[in-house]
Amino acid sequence: MSDILPLDVIGRRVEVNGEFATVRFCGAVPPVAGLWLGVEWDNPERGKHDGSHEGTMYFKCRHPTGGSFVRPNKVNFGVDFLTALKKRYVLEDGSDDNGKSCSLKVGSKEVQTVGFDNITKRQSQLRALQNISMWKCAVSHAGEQGRIAEACPNIRDVNLSKNLLSSWAEVILIAEQLNNLETLDLSENKLQFPSDSPTPTGTFSNLKILVLNKTGITWAEVLRCAASWPVLEELYLKSNSISISERPVNVLQKMRLLDLSSNPAIDENQLCLIAYLPRLEQLLISDIGLSSIHFPDAGIGCKTSMFPSLQYLVVNDNQISEWSFINELDKLQSLQALSCTRNPLTEGDKAEEIIIAKIGQLKTLNRCQILPEERRGAELDYRKAFGNEWKRAGGHPDPDKSRPNAEFLLAHPRYQLLCCSTSR
Repeated sequence: MSDILPLDVIGRRVEVNGEFATVRFCGAVPPVAGLWLGVEWDNPERGKHDGSHEGTMYFKCRHPTGGSFVRPNKVNFGVDFLTALKKRYVLEDGSDDNGKSCSLKVGSKEVQTVGFDNITKRQSQLRALQNISMWKCAVSHAGEQGRIAEACPNIRDVNLSKNLLSSWAEVILIAEQLNNLETLDLSENKLQFPSDSPTPTGTFSNLKILVLNKTGITWAEVLRCAASWPVLEELYLKSNSISISERPVNVLQKMRLLDLSSNPAIDENQLCLIAYLPRLEQLLISDIGLSSIHFPDAGIGCKTSMFPSLQYLVVNDNQISEWSFINELDKLQSLQALSCTRNPLTEGDKAEEIIIAKIGQLKTLNRCQILPEERRGAELDYRKAFGNEWKRAGGHPDPDKSRPNAEFLLAHPRYQLLCCSTSR
């Protein structure tokens, strides 16, 4: 806490008594004397108003009770990266824990130092760090240029979630000093992203995993920044109110995992815009309100060209209630694992068994391996359960005479194949 304000106070992320907010206003609020900061709380229940006082609007909030006025000396503006790192991983500078002294020759004089070995040891420990977690350490800025690179040049994995970083530009100032950076978690930092595409500088040339959950990033901002992530393999974008507005072109082409969970604006039409990412193996789209999916390029019994490398799909906590959704998934040429819990469709006792029967190449369902005997049992029970319906629709034990109608084939696209495989 300090009475000295940063020069760029507007837009800064701050912490007040354990609550996080963004500074929207700095100035006088008559008739009360003195300097005030107008803040918009992350938790609107913490606030008192919409940014106005006695009929004057000082700043705007997204929620009618999202704002408050606070005194600057009540606000924590955070610390630089290296200060937080030292506080998190080493003791404060001081004497050796055992009070031991040692000799150091300075010029022609020999002087006694207390704790010198310990300080050297701690500096060495900082340089050896590769994986660090600074969750909720009030990191707000990079600090003096070059200090991070000098103190801890070997860091590869960084967790900076729930800190006070306020802009992507500040993230770059940190990352450009970490030449070996491979994993970066920035979740729950409300970041301002550039309005145009930043020039790739090699800052993130080794970055493989990036976590941007609850940062407020938009899909357009993802695509603008993605040119700076040339080898990115995993991207986490949960809870950002994202709407997929355009297809990735010449970016994200090496991405293997994409998490878009808890972005309720995403629908099946938007998913088509990411359907041709060539290396996408895992797609996490839980809790987006999804109820249907369709691959228009593939008919009954055919495989789609969409999502060509997708092996693992997570659609938990959605609104899936029709078996047509599962039928479509059988069109995915590489799908091997599916998680589909807490959907209306999966509430029945036989739901998992039917899913196994309907998706022929599935090897794992809801994180459980599907054993060969389990598959055989599921497919046999499926045939028995719909056998009479199949016969009424024109099905026949003799494949040459079997002509089930289009309605049955649409509802049970694998049934004929299961009959043929059993007869052989």
